Amino acid sequence: MRTVLKRELIQNIKNLLIWSISVGILGLICILLYESMQGDMKEMADAFSNMGAFSDAFGMSTLSIASLKGYFATEIGAVHGLGSGMFAAITAISIISKEEDGHTGEFTFSLPLSRSKIIAAKGICVAIMLVVFTAVCTVFYIVGFKILGEDMPMDQFFTFMGSQLLMNAEIAGICFGLSSLAGKNRIGLGLGIALLLYSYDVMGRVVPDLKDSLFWGPYSYCNAAEIFTGADTPAKALVVAVIVLALGVLFAFWNYNRRDLAS
Repeated sequence: MRTVLKRELIQNIKNLLIWSISVGILGLICILLYESMQGDMKEMADAFSNMGAFSDAFGMSTLSIASLKGYFATEIGAVHGLGSGMFAAITAISIISKEEDGHTGEFTFSLPLSRSKIIAAKGICVAIMLVVFTAVCTVFYIVGFKILGEDMPMDQFFTFMGSQLLMNAEIAGICFGLSSLAGKNRIGLGLGIALLLYSYDVMGRVVPDLKDSLFWGPYSYCNAAEIFTGADTPAKALVVAVIVLALGVLFAFWNYNRRDLAS
C-alpha cells in the first residue's frame, strides 16, 4: 500500500505544484493589487453594490470591496473557489482510470495487494494533495496580508479556507467515484463537473426560486461573502457534503472490486 501511495504522490507532485503555486500566486497578486486600487475602492464599492443580482451573486451587496476582507471575499474568494474545485476534480477523476488508460495496470495489478488497498492508497493520495494545495495557497494569502499590513479577521479567513477544503473533498469524492467507472481519463468531465457546480451556486444566488435548493451544491457552505459577514453555515449543506463524499468513496471501492479491469 505504501508503494502505491508513494508512486501516486511522485506521479502527481508536478500537477500539485503547478496548480497550488499558480492559484496561490494569482491570489497573492490580487491581494497586492488592493493597495494600488484602494483610493478608487469607495466609488467602485458603491457602484458594485447596486448592480442587483450580480452584486448578490458575488457578495458585493453585503460586503464592501473598500475593505480588505470585502475585497478578499468577493475577488480572491471566487478565484480560489473555482481554481481549487477544478484542481480537486481533475486530480480525483483520473487517479483510478489512468491505470487502464495508460496501460500501467500490469504494474499495479501485479502487486501483492487487494484492490481495496490500492483504492485506499489512491484516495489517501488525493486527500494529501488537497491538504497540501490548501496549505500552500493559505501561505501565499497570509504573505499578502503581511505585506499590506492591513487588518484581516484571521478566524474568518481560516474558516473560509477550511470550508474550501471540505468543498474540494466533496467534489473529489464525486469524481473519485466516477473515476472507477471508465478505463479512460475523463479530465474534461471532471472540469465540467467543477464548473457546473460553481455555476449552480452562482445561479442559485441570482434566481430567487433556486436559493432554497443551494444546499445541494458544495459551494453553498463555503461562500466567502457569507463567511466574512458572520452568517451561519447551513447545517443541511454540511450533512449533504459528508454523505456525498462518503457515497463517492464507497462507490469507488464497490465498483472497482467488482468490475473486470483492462491491463
